[in-house]
Amino acid sequence: MRFVFALIALLLAVPAGAATHLDRLTLPPGFHIALYSDQVPNARELALGTNGTVFAGSRDAGKVYALTDRDGDGRADQVRVVASGLKLPVGVAFHHGNLYVSAVSRIYVLRDIEQHLDDPPQPQLVTDKLPDDLHHGWKFIAFGPDGKLYVPEGAPCNICLPDKQHAKLMRMDADGSHWQDVAYGIRNTVGFDWQPGTHTLYFTDNGRDMMGDDVPSDELNRVDHRGQHFGYPFCHQGDVPDPEYGKGHPCSRYTPPVLKLGAHVAALGMRFYTGTMFPAAYRGAILIAEHGSWNRSTKSGYRVMAVHMHGRKVGAYTPLVTGFEQHESAWGRPADVLVLKDGSVLVSDDLAGAIYRITYRSPDA
Repeated sequence: MRFVFALIALLLAVPAGAATHLDRLTLPPGFHIALYSDQVPNARELALGTNGTVFAGSRDAGKVYALTDRDGDGRADQVRVVASGLKLPVGVAFHHGNLYVSAVSRIYVLRDIEQHLDDPPQPQLVTDKLPDDLHHGWKFIAFGPDGKLYVPEGAPCNICLPDKQHAKLMRMDADGSHWQDVAYGIRNTVGFDWQPGTHTLYFTDNGRDMMGDDVPSDELNRVDHRGQHFGYPFCHQGDVPDPEYGKGHPCSRYTPPVLKLGAHVAALGMRFYTGTMFPAAYRGAILIAEHGSWNRSTKSGYRVMAVHMHGRKVGAYTPLVTGFEQHESAWGRPADVLVLKDGSVLVSDDLAGAIYRITYRSPDA
């Protein structure tokens, strides 16, 4: 009998699936959220193939997933593992029919992947020359308008004086050659995208820990030219000198963020909204997945936010999806966002092992 009671207690302790929690989420009027898949453990960065395949990186047993919605009902009806056994393959980027995957110190490519989903090719090595630090070592990756693969290398610490290999964003050719540094003073960027029309690069950056609940803020930054320095480890959020490394390094030397996102919100994946399904106020907006705090006395983040843009000018910063955390308990943690061809938006959730789809229908329709 004691065993039966213990088994019942264990079953009750298992968290319910993501689908059962969707009614806890709040979105603006007209927006709706539904489950796209709950079969992607630790879902992280998302990428979209030419034929509509959604690829998801993860930290689950080194696996990379491919999701297809064959009947077009807005929900994945098949989830395949296209790679496994890789080292924290969080980042995925699709380019000219090929899927690029980050694995800490290595970048791999799966060639012509959408034609071989049932029998995926072996990952081919692009480079193995990246640092192998696990602290901020898993990587969001993306191809820019210039055809280059952009790869970040986070600081190997909370706060330290990094060497030339760390705390920066760099780029390379698709074959792993011609490395160039793009920007410096970046503690850990896990999301970046290029503004449509201007091709200007924007990125999120996670602020350092252990300076209190409300300082420093995470950042949204803009790269106006190669070689810019965004402050780490000397200056945080554009105006807060570091207590250990700030002396002799005034914040005026460094590029400030275009928007402070809030302390410890863990701003990760971000994309410009390029669709037409959402209302006009969202056209060209930056959507940001906030993974949520781990070292704050009251939790912050755990939501999807929208930065409304007016050209290069930052406008309102408004919630798109909230409710992943309630009463200091989180059941979901957004990790990335992805705009689909129909204008809907996917959100990955690495805590619930799920991907959601956001749609819009006018309340007056």
